[in-house]
Amino acid sequence: MDYRRVGRSGLRLPGVSLGLWHNFGGANGLDTQRAVVRRAFDLGVTHFDLANNYGPPAGSAESNFGALLASELRPYRDELIISTKAGYGMWDGPYGDGGSRKYLLSSLDASLARLGLDYVDVFYHHRMDPETPLEETMGALHTAVTSGRALYVGISNYSASQTRAAAAILADLGTPLLIHQPSYSMFNRHVENVAEGESESLLSAVGDLGVGTIVFSPLQQGLLSDRYLSGSVPEGSRAAEGRFLSASSISETYLSRARALNTIAEARGQSLAQLALSWVLRDSRVTSALIGASSVKQLETNVAALSAPALTDDEIAAIEPYAVDGTHHQG
Repeated sequence: MDYRRVGRSGLRLPGVSLGLWHNFGGANGLDTQRAVVRRAFDLGVTHFDLANNYGPPAGSAESNFGALLASELRPYRDELIISTKAGYGMWDGPYGDGGSRKYLLSSLDASLARLGLDYVDVFYHHRMDPETPLEETMGALHTAVTSGRALYVGISNYSASQTRAAAAILADLGTPLLIHQPSYSMFNRHVENVAEGESESLLSAVGDLGVGTIVFSPLQQGLLSDRYLSGSVPEGSRAAEGRFLSASSISETYLSRARALNTIAEARGQSLAQLALSWVLRDSRVTSALIGASSVKQLETNVAALSAPALTDDEIAAIEPYAVDGTHHQG
């Protein structure tokens, strides 16, 4: 396993981390979840990423992973990096969403109970809350560390300027911002671009601040895999079920780009998914790529991307015409 330093911190994460956003909820079999988690750890995947609302139902991914921790991984707690988040809607009522101190610390306590842990390694605020002062939100993250409920703190889905503001507040409090978790893939390149109203890209900001980056959806919900290359929408797929992806995404524009990228991958002896992982990890500012896995085979295939040679300048140039931001939205 390739372990990469998180920004300028002392922590290192595996190049590929296991995200429990999909496939680890109450609707999925615990036997498969157990097999995937065990194999991931055997392969050197030491980082497992959750959030309070992962499931469905919300909370079930944490509960299931907590059961696996108790039965399988408890002796190895000091070799695990476990993260969770709060920020999106978790329960009904005025205190189950957003960025208030009340919500964040209550949610963290509930997450720890579901996980059966005294602390998580990283606690994230999952999204910027414009209705809560940033000082309050960052103060709650600081308290999570000083109270012993988290070792590090992170943010997710913040803009470049919001990231700088959050880092400055945390630095004043004495709790450094460890890591940012944005979406990033060959079809979703917003972290490279300067957004409207911003003066720099997110990657530029985190690089300058010395903050790590762990990217989610590097395979763009399966579009950067071989699942849809035939042009058909397999039964049970996310596109077929409308889960974070619609059948209209399997357009001629998408197919022409994905097939061209697949040709480049084949020339490297890789699958399209493996090429997609190699591509996001080409940037030294990206610490780790979060993958989901519905089977041990899928996990092993994705982790194998780390064994491939680094992309050459010529290969990156060949990829560029087809790695078009917004492809996933073009019907």
